[in-house]
Amino acid sequence: MAMPKVLVLKPLPEEAKRIIRERCELIEPQANPVSREKLLEGIWEVEGLLTNDVRIDSELLNAASKLRIVSNQSVGYDNFDLGAMRERGVIGTHTPFVLDDTVADLVFALMLAAARRVPELDAQVKQGKWGEPGCGGEAHYGMDVHHATIGIVGMGRIGEAVARRASLGFGMNVLYSGRSRKPVAEQAFGAQFRTLEQLLEQADFVVVLAPFTPETANMIRAEHFGRMKPSAVFINASRGQLVDEEALEAALRNRQIFAAGLDVYQREPVKAGHPLLSLPNVVTLPHIGSATAKTRYEMAMTAANNLVGGLLNDRPIHIVPELRHLRGGGLE
Repeated sequence: MAMPKVLVLKPLPEEAKRIIRERCELIEPQANPVSREKLLEGIWEVEGLLTNDVRIDSELLNAASKLRIVSNQSVGYDNFDLGAMRERGVIGTHTPFVLDDTVADLVFALMLAAARRVPELDAQVKQGKWGEPGCGGEAHYGMDVHHATIGIVGMGRIGEAVARRASLGFGMNVLYSGRSRKPVAEQAFGAQFRTLEQLLEQADFVVVLAPFTPETANMIRAEHFGRMKPSAVFINASRGQLVDEEALEAALRNRQIFAAGLDVYQREPVKAGHPLLSLPNVVTLPHIGSATAKTRYEMAMTAANNLVGGLLNDRPIHIVPELRHLRGGGLE
């Protein structure tokens, strides 16, 4: 019996490739990334696909008539056209759990860097400006993180990891908003449920960790920044599409809020001339939430196991919630 053919569009460690080669025929393109045109030309016999950013839509599914599973090497899956995949019976998987703590660490890195103005003051020191007139004293003041109030927009697994650090590590008051209450977080970390509007008005740090869906697109707009404290620090480590970037820029430029820390943007990679990059009160990172060697390795291994398990039905896999019915459940 012929092994199912799978196309891998992400660099994988040898251990992950070995998992796939033991049970499948592994296809790796000579040039990566692959153009959309080339991908559609060569995907007709592929039964499994491993990626994290290729758009899985009707166009691709029409070209990939044998496709049975798409394994995303990420926790997010906004590249999935869920309706089209549901209609074709194509399973979609992702890699939750393994990156929760790593992303939560980065959230705190952004919070601390933005609140204490680390990149801005680092640049001043390196430019020899320390000690110059107007540089020092109050000119270096930042905001305390400890015992402040954090507002988490989207209390999923990563949100709970952030709440744990905030409450137990920094003695912070934890607020959260979302579609449902989280009794475990309320009990463990003293988290208090608020409407989004209440959270924005009360929080010293607003951390966006909601998933990107049609309902959450541009969920943080000018009127929301208008509700925040002038001393507030805004953090986005979820998806750039959740935030109106022009409104964020205006709020920062006009000192409507104190600072921001961003790991994600409306369009990535962000262009060098983007207005947000010229502001001293913004910390900017290149979408590195899960970017540690250990976590990326575990994500690759999870994605490989998802791919093989989905094709051979021989192990539990992490099916995205909206498509679990295609296999009668999943690991989560």
